[in-house]
Amino acid sequence: MPVMIDNGENTVTARLSGEIDHHNAFELRHGIDRAIEEHQPESIILDFGNVTFMDSSGIGLVMGRHKAVSAYGGKVTVTNTPAQIIKVMRLAGLDRLAEIS
Repeated sequence: MPVMIDNGENTVTARLSGEIDHHNAFELRHGIDRAIEEHQPESIILDFGNVTFMDSSGIGLVMGRHKAVSAYGGKVTVTNTPAQIIKVMRLAGLDRLAEIS
């Protein structure tokens, strides 16, 4: 499974793995969005530690989750991000929407 969801008291953590591309982005978004709708967390953590590849679908994934949680004051944090993917995210301006590390 490309995403594992952990629900905390005020946080949803999505542990992503493998490739994030147009082939699997829908499944990733669906799983994360379901957790957001059910728990309305103050914070969502997207853990990219096991992501091996990301195209523009990954940028859309982060942007969409930011939009979903910011609607009620939540925030997005992207963690364990490989250096190459951090570079792409910063070039896309995602560091203005989420904390990236």
